[in-house]
Amino acid sequence: RCFYDQKILQKTFGQWKEWWTVCRERKLSLRAESHYRHLLSNLIFKAWRTYVCQQKEKRNKYYVAESHAKKQKLLGTWQRWLVYVNVQRTKHGMQSVALAFRERSCLRISWAAWRRQHYQKYTRHKMNILALQHWAQSLQFRAWLQWQELYLYRQNEKWKETRAVTHHQHWELKRCMGAWLGYLSLHRVKKHQNELAQELHRSRILRRCFSDWQHLWECRRRIHGHQRDVENQAARIVFAHWKHYVALCVEETQLCELAEEHYRHHLLV
Repeated sequence: RCFYDQKILQKTFGQWKEWWTVCRERKLSLRAESHYRHLLSNLIFKAWRTYVCQQKEKRNKYYVAESHAKKQKLLGTWQRWLVYVNVQRTKHGMQSVALAFRERSCLRISWAAWRRQHYQKYTRHKMNILALQHWAQSLQFRAWLQWQELYLYRQNEKWKETRAVTHHQHWELKRCMGAWLGYLSLHRVKKHQNELAQELHRSRILRRCFSDWQHLWECRRRIHGHQRDVENQAARIVFAHWKHYVALCVEETQLCELAEEHYRHHLLV
């Protein structure tokens, strides 16, 4: 048996050694593959980084060139606009001088008469506005006085109505409270009377049931005593008479039980 166990251990160890060599080779192949993938990814990342740097430099150069072109265009446009502004200022100055000379020479008298008439119209309009404002203020003051009197009258009437309503509500509450207290006392008296009547009815029913049960028990006791006497005296009577008597007794007990059950059912109803 020891030799058999040694052989089994040798076989198991050989198989485990083969499996371990296979696993080691697999691990080495996986490490080689991962190293190769890492090397390829590193080379790809370096190439991508150089490409991104080149693209970034191209983009920066393009942005610088575009901004320079925009600045040149804006500079030319600004210079042309300055020339145009100077010409327009010169024209406006000459036009304003000509208009002033024309106003002083041709329209001075008409302008003075128009200003005088305009001032008179303005003063009349202002006086009319002041008169209308004064009239509107006087009307507002009268309306305010009337509204104040009406408001005070309404407030007084409202206060009287609220006092009357509160007095009526208090009176109604007092009356309802008295009626409710009377109803509550009457309900309590009726409840007490009903409880007393129920207790009396229960006691009467219990007494009646107890008397009936006592009467039945006495009857059964007498019947059983009579039966024992008859059995002792009629021991020599024929078996058929005794069987007939037993059947009659059984029938009587069944009838008593049925009567008692019917009576209990009647009491429960």
